[in-house]
Amino acid sequence: MFKYINKKLRYGFFRLTEQNNHPPKPEDDSKKTQETLISGNLTADLEYIRKLLGTSSDIKMHEFRYGEDFQLKGALVFVDGLVSNEILTESIMKPLIMNRNLSPFQTSSMQKTLDTVRQTILCSGDITEKYTIGELVESCLSGDTVFLSEGFDKALIISSKGWEKRSITEPQTESVVRGPREGFTENFRTNTALIRRRIKSANLRLDHMSIGEKTDTNVCVAYIDGVADPNIVDTVKARLKSINTDAIMDSGYIEQYIEDHPFSLFPTVGYSEKPDVITARMLEGRVAIISDGSPFVTTAPMLLLESFQTSEDYYIRPYFASLLRIFRYLAFIITVSAPAFFIALTTYHQELIPTTLLLTIISAREGTPFPATLEAIILILSFEILREAGVRLPRPLGQAISIVGALVMGEAAVTAGLVGAPMVITIAITAVAEFAVPDQSEAASILRIIFLVLASVLGAYGIALGFLGVLIHLASLKSFGVPYCTNLTFNHNMQDSYIRMPLWFMSKRPKAIVGQDKTRNKTNTPPSPLSKNSSPEENP
Repeated sequence: MFKYINKKLRYGFFRLTEQNNHPPKPEDDSKKTQETLISGNLTADLEYIRKLLGTSSDIKMHEFRYGEDFQLKGALVFVDGLVSNEILTESIMKPLIMNRNLSPFQTSSMQKTLDTVRQTILCSGDITEKYTIGELVESCLSGDTVFLSEGFDKALIISSKGWEKRSITEPQTESVVRGPREGFTENFRTNTALIRRRIKSANLRLDHMSIGEKTDTNVCVAYIDGVADPNIVDTVKARLKSINTDAIMDSGYIEQYIEDHPFSLFPTVGYSEKPDVITARMLEGRVAIISDGSPFVTTAPMLLLESFQTSEDYYIRPYFASLLRIFRYLAFIITVSAPAFFIALTTYHQELIPTTLLLTIISAREGTPFPATLEAIILILSFEILREAGVRLPRPLGQAISIVGALVMGEAAVTAGLVGAPMVITIAITAVAEFAVPDQSEAASILRIIFLVLASVLGAYGIALGFLGVLIHLASLKSFGVPYCTNLTFNHNMQDSYIRMPLWFMSKRPKAIVGQDKTRNKTNTPPSPLSKNSSPEENP
């Protein structure tokens, strides 16, 4: 016993001695770069920047002379393709070279000379001062122009972003018959402007941060102060700041890092490509996350009922909107359980099928070589393959693949006796119903197979167990502290869940999401119509 303790003590002592004698870790070069100050020696500073950025052909360092008798030496550092040539020429180069009021004797008062350049010469609305080489490199790679001058221990960062960008067009993933048709683009500032244009409120907050050690992607947390819950806002910011990765290429990256239940089939972070949808969610108290380079803006928290709502529900009359919403709930149930119900009825519960229909199904399946379960799996896999091929191929070819798969292959399979016509109809209805709820299409595809396996083993009892398991799982989900199934119970908060009440009736924002400002409409009474024989002035 004592030998064992002595051995452990000696081992611990040797480890401690080894750690104490271990040489300190070298400092990170990136930290040195961030802390390196501008020396004021133009040649040395440019050489250091050139060493950091390498000899890439798009890194431009333009040295020139300016001031009285061109006695002052300066340089512009920028990335070709990220800056606007018009801004570079007309707002920076031309004013500097054409101005003759700067004397080399003024360099003794560097701050005064730099203020003169920034305030009276350069024509730009966004000019800042930087003191370290790391800040210069970061600004240059973000599309700004760096102005360095001999004798100055600081530099000017001039906003000159001007890369090519996609114009604002109608989004392909969220088409509407009535309502706005503009969508977000890959340009970060365009997306923030689309939100700012709709919410003209001083309480709108756009908090910026950068994520990704290599990509340094701009990310914006947008919310309405007073409407959004401060706890949710702080949680979103904390989760974004905790992301430690090399790259953020799309908002989908962020969604996977901040979601509450990463192994759940159901998404707990919403997204949309339409500015009107994002602003409507923000007005209910949600927080929007805008990522540079992505046309999709994510929102949090997300509720299950969001998947069954569309922006067009609020632009049309409430009766028809409520009917369409009920159809979407039914479509989701059909796309998940229709093949499973067909298998359960034809395999285990034939007595529940009317006799005439049962005889029709038997005659249609006569001669088919596969059991009903395998037949359904083959058709589902074929549908998924055809859908993936139609999405990945160019649009004309994708449409041709869909037509060939739906008509030629389906008809040929039935004619050849490989599958029965009732099963083809069931899978077709399942596929069409899935497109009614695109936000839950990923979960529906997996649940469909799970329910199919349960039905083939236990029949209707398997389907019942499957639904019970899904309900238990949904009840356990939360999105940023908010229950996932909020407002799905039958109570007084059902004004915008299964049905959509008139806009004037929805006077309160969702209680589980909103912060302090809970009132949306001051009154929930219907508007008073004007009489036919009076003018608006007579009926105030």
